Amino acid sequence: MQADIQPKYNQIQVNCSCGNTFTTGSTIDNDSLSIEVCSECHPFYTGKQKLVDTAGRVDKFRKKYGMKK
Repeated sequence: MQADIQPKYNQIQVNCSCGNTFTTGSTIDNDSLSIEVCSECHPFYTGKQKLVDTAGRVDKFRKKYGMKK
């Protein structure tokens, strides 16, 4: 088994475009990382996610097979 082939695991500072910052562990060489979306601003985590049925597929399916809401 070869010695010293594993990457170094460091604590880095992550900066989101929304202004949120947090510390995490990573194997990248930089001491900071810039991201566009984090758990503070992503719609899935904030509860602002919208499920949109733009084509009316659900209603079309129900109408086709005689189903009621």
